[in-house]
Amino acid sequence: MSISSAPAAPSSDSPSSETSSSDRAKVLVVDDNEKNLLAIRSVIENVADVVVANSGDAALRHLLKGEFAAILLDVYMPGMDGYETARIIRQRPQSRRIPIIFMSAVNKEIDHLIRGYSMGAVDYVFKPVEPIVLQSKVAVFVDLYEKTREIQRKATYVEQLLDTTILANNERLRVEKQLRIAEQRQAAIIQSLPIVLYLEPLDAIPRIPQFVGGDFHALTGFGLEALERTPDLWRERLHPEDRERVVAAIGSRRNAAGVALEYRWQCADGRYKHFLDQAVVLRNEEGKPTQFAGTLLDISERRNLESQLSHAWKMDAIGTLTGGIAHDFNNLLTAVLGGLEIIERRVTMSDDQRRILARTRRAAEQGSELVRRLLAFARRQQLQPARIDMTRLSDSVRDLLSHTLGGLARLDWKIDQQADEALWSAYADESQLELALMNLIINARDAMPDGGTITVSGENRTCDDRNDLVLPAGEYVVLKVEDDGAGIPPQMIHQVMEPFFTTKEVGKGTGLGLSMVHGFANQSGGAILIESELGRGTTVEIWLPRAAENSATAQDTQRPVPPAPSAGANGVPLRILLVDDHADVRATTAALLADLGHEVTEAGDGPGVLLTLERGPANYDLLISDYAMPVVSGIEVIRRARELCPRLPAIIITGYAEVESIASRPDDVGVLMKPFDQEQLAAYVHSAASRR
Repeated sequence: MSISSAPAAPSSDSPSSETSSSDRAKVLVVDDNEKNLLAIRSVIENVADVVVANSGDAALRHLLKGEFAAILLDVYMPGMDGYETARIIRQRPQSRRIPIIFMSAVNKEIDHLIRGYSMGAVDYVFKPVEPIVLQSKVAVFVDLYEKTREIQRKATYVEQLLDTTILANNERLRVEKQLRIAEQRQAAIIQSLPIVLYLEPLDAIPRIPQFVGGDFHALTGFGLEALERTPDLWRERLHPEDRERVVAAIGSRRNAAGVALEYRWQCADGRYKHFLDQAVVLRNEEGKPTQFAGTLLDISERRNLESQLSHAWKMDAIGTLTGGIAHDFNNLLTAVLGGLEIIERRVTMSDDQRRILARTRRAAEQGSELVRRLLAFARRQQLQPARIDMTRLSDSVRDLLSHTLGGLARLDWKIDQQADEALWSAYADESQLELALMNLIINARDAMPDGGTITVSGENRTCDDRNDLVLPAGEYVVLKVEDDGAGIPPQMIHQVMEPFFTTKEVGKGTGLGLSMVHGFANQSGGAILIESELGRGTTVEIWLPRAAENSATAQDTQRPVPPAPSAGANGVPLRILLVDDHADVRATTAALLADLGHEVTEAGDGPGVLLTLERGPANYDLLISDYAMPVVSGIEVIRRARELCPRLPAIIITGYAEVESIASRPDDVGVLMKPFDQEQLAAYVHSAASRR
């Protein structure tokens, strides 16, 4: 076909010439003759989508909008000819590699051909164009374009696939790293906990695990190889009291979904630990049991804390009971000792009768000493803490014990011999500390029936917030009493501080010595620590707070009490209002006061004494009230009495000291502890009357 015979071509600006719904390759045909455009289009439209342009400018605009497999470019066109258009196409990076086929009706000379090739042409066709030749030429470039595009698509896909693979590998590496960190963290946590994870065969006899996780050596003191060398190690080291129960439970656990056992097991260092052994049955896909998965947890600390809490509850209950008993017993002793004193003063007796009376008084005084020990244990005694001169303490205790220890026991007192480091002064009640040291030294003597050395020494210690004795942080004076006697069995260490518990033979101990020391130390803000080894002796430490350097000693705070006259401050008998809910104590106290020359009015309870005062508030010079009374306490009686008579002197008498409650009394109200004698009573009456 010839170009001249082709029908008219559509306008190059029509939308249909620029768009195609297919994904076929596109060929750009540039010619100023519309017939030629139509003819060429009809020839190559089976090979590619055809986009037509009737000028160089229109062609360049199309090149900005899309990609083309080839360009058919007429050489001679008005305005911008084919050569100039080709030059501009080759200058643009996005179009420089598109094949250009020049179309020309004239100028077949070699010079024109060379110029065309130099402008970037890849081929020449001459008009009139042979359709088959043109179609073949265009098909080559279209095929090359499509193959190139396919290669590019594959390269892009491979690149995307590679990127995806790299990202997946990076993510896998990141996840693996996080998993390793998590496993290391989990292993470190398990390693630091008092727990062991294990897998155990279903019918393991003897009991040897297949897998163990955690620090088995830290938990038991044994390595895993010890279990392999000694298959019966686990069973042999069970506590004898737990062995039968635990072995039976282990034998029957296959029939249960799981098992949880608590038992004591002897570790490599010989100590028993409390273990919680829990296991569940693992099954396969068929539901058949295969093995046990379990944990072994050290609960020794929990059991110790529970034991301490139970012991504290028991001691608190015993202390409350003891305080009440001591209160009632002191009332009885007050009546007994007061009555004996009245009998001795009022009745003329023979020497034999006086000896019987003296023995009776001594027995009552021993009962009073027993009550003081009970109150010390119950922490209800009224302490008078002060800075203790340690040299004076040494002299006092040694004097008290000089005729007590006997010849077989030797006392090595090192407190006043420590020249390398001066011992601090303790802050405590000196008389109670003397009594505590005497108790410990006598206990040490009794632990050495064949004789030995008792060493008393002192140390300065500083505690932080975390210590085994559960003491506040601060500085402490530690007094140690050591012996080389028989020692105390480990299971009895905590029992020896319980009241009425003793390791001595029946009739040779009250069981209140160590409990009194324990109560005194705790009430003083300190603690007691006992260490003992059978056959090698016992060491008892009393921890007491350090006294401030400028604090007063007990001797500084004691004011000498002058001998009490038989009447008031000026020798004048006093009108005393006495209230006590215990009739015998009230009667005995009234009799003692009457023997001193005073006039006594008695009342049996708080409301009664207040009613008496209301009838005549100015009729009394002194109020003496028991502290623990029903309905209205002694402190409340004094407070209400002073509302009626503001300057009325008062004294509190009590069978035991509720320190916190009595501390709230007015400063000018003295506290007289039961049992008391007439001399003590007279001194307190004289002191109260003098303040008025």
